[in-house]
Amino acid sequence: MSQLQQILGQQFSVASDDLAKAQHFQQRNGGTLEHILVNMGALAEESLPALYRLYLDLPSFDDFELDESAQAMQGQGFDELMGYGWLVVSNADGRLDVLAQNPLHPEALELFESLCASRRYRLFAVSESQFDAAAQPLLELATEVDKDQLDQLSSLEEDKLRELASEAPVVNLLNSLIAKGLKLGASDMHLEPSESTYRVRMRIDGVLKEVDTVPARLSVPILSRLKILSGMDIAEKRRPQDGKIDIKVANEKLDIRVSALPLAEGESMVLRFLRQQSIRYDIASLGLSDDILQAILADIRKTSGVVLLTGPTGSGKTTSLYTFLSLLNDESRKIITLEDPVEYRLNGVNQVQVQSDIGFGFAEGLRSIVRQDPDVIMLGEIRDAETARIAMQSALTGHLVFSTVHTNDAPSAFTRLLDLGAEEYLLNAALVSIVAQRLVRKLCTHCSEPVADIEQLTRRYPQLLDSQFRQGHPLVLRQPVGCEHCGHTGYKGRMAVIEYLAIDDQVRALKKDQHFLQRAIAYHREQGGRGLMDDGLLKVAQGLTTAEEVMRVAN
Repeated sequence: MSQLQQILGQQFSVASDDLAKAQHFQQRNGGTLEHILVNMGALAEESLPALYRLYLDLPSFDDFELDESAQAMQGQGFDELMGYGWLVVSNADGRLDVLAQNPLHPEALELFESLCASRRYRLFAVSESQFDAAAQPLLELATEVDKDQLDQLSSLEEDKLRELASEAPVVNLLNSLIAKGLKLGASDMHLEPSESTYRVRMRIDGVLKEVDTVPARLSVPILSRLKILSGMDIAEKRRPQDGKIDIKVANEKLDIRVSALPLAEGESMVLRFLRQQSIRYDIASLGLSDDILQAILADIRKTSGVVLLTGPTGSGKTTSLYTFLSLLNDESRKIITLEDPVEYRLNGVNQVQVQSDIGFGFAEGLRSIVRQDPDVIMLGEIRDAETARIAMQSALTGHLVFSTVHTNDAPSAFTRLLDLGAEEYLLNAALVSIVAQRLVRKLCTHCSEPVADIEQLTRRYPQLLDSQFRQGHPLVLRQPVGCEHCGHTGYKGRMAVIEYLAIDDQVRALKKDQHFLQRAIAYHREQGGRGLMDDGLLKVAQGLTTAEEVMRVAN
């Protein structure tokens, strides 16, 4: 066992199994052992400076300010060194003081030795935030230059940007940001211009959190690299663009959808991570309440009819639909989906991509699908009258159809389809149920604790005390605390809160006028149905989430 491995195991409590996995990955794919462990989540990134100090016997770090002599050196090859995360902060008394985010970086070491072969120096291992704080004067200078380059981009400068985008510091930084997103379980990453730099935010369990910044000197090359990888026009910065990246990070295949949007101060880039390996199409993972689960299971076992899911973008509709399809996916059924776009692959399911640019939309695709004699059809979205009509008619001719519409609650889906132009008699005949859905964060099981003031919470939400509302379950109220397992947020993972509306004879008989919504909601409540907020509060009573979280998404 090497000295580095001994330090990792003894001083930083890295498990021997994790060390073995990291070593195996290093032998196959290269990279440094400590950064592989960081990407695996076995070592905290904040521990790296301390690790380097122990391993290389480096002096402790004190706050440094960039002196004028060090600033003057940046045009003598030291600016390239800065791209590797190394910075000369002082050149006093014939000795250089050098900050390094990674003192073991081979290219940085080689370049530094060529620049400073005959000079004395001290090396300090620092974190990214300490490095950026010391380098701030140079970052501000680089920002001014970068803005000028953006405003005057020529063909020659485009070639230069392509060269910059392929350099090691840019490649490593982008890979590390994506790896950090994977480690944190983020669904998307946002790079946005902010004053003199770019901030990096990750959406974790549906909530954006700032996790990093991109130094101004690297912001343009990073954006350029993203455009190159995703097939965008690197010279176009006035119009929005979309692209796609297939990449392998930390031994995981990743499909990334990239969107570029011009802003007043630069370009905003959003990367949406589609992780095939991380998706579990297990109905238990949705977190449905028992009564709603049984009702939905009964609906999807029918041989015909339409089951609609409603909710805004990001409410988990696609995951729920894929879960239902997975339950039905066996050799006795032919399942065809029509999606825009096809985001995740399901083995055994025929998935069709909508291509509006050639006139192959949902309506055209649905007409073709029904001629393939499917048993189950999944339609990504009902957007117009023709698609709604064909979907309802398909259900009446012996197909089970799943689809989505964008409405706030379940009863509104009925009126939305009517507004689109769907015939009332078709809706009455074909609809089986409407399921409105939102996603709430679950309390971390490692650190949540009992609520301190139960009386205040139950006074605000008196239904929590109703045993009939709790369906016989005991009252368990918990609150978030925060620990290393949940990123100190108090929450880990998400689950669905549901409003389930069965389309029975009573709902069909209701007059579909301007008062239909009020009548449908009243009837739903009379039958013991719960709205989104009520289903969320039921999960609060079970100690699975908090009232604040339910109000955030369902109020």
